[in-house]
Amino acid sequence: MMSLDFLAAWVTSARSRARGSDRERGDVPGWVMVTVMSAILVVAILAVFEPQIKDAIGNALDSVTSSK
Repeated sequence: MMSLDFLAAWVTSARSRARGSDRERGDVPGWVMVTVMSAILVVAILAVFEPQIKDAIGNALDSVTSSK
């Protein structure tokens, strides 16, 4: 009988925690802004350093495939 009381208390506390988390879901527009700004930063870096990035990736792949 004691374990059923414990289970009932646990379920009740889990429900109250779940209800409380709805109020603190976060700032969705803020996360969207961070994501968009990150994407813009990646595009800007890629636009400026595209040849160097391609060379670095090519050299890395060549060194891995030629090591056999």
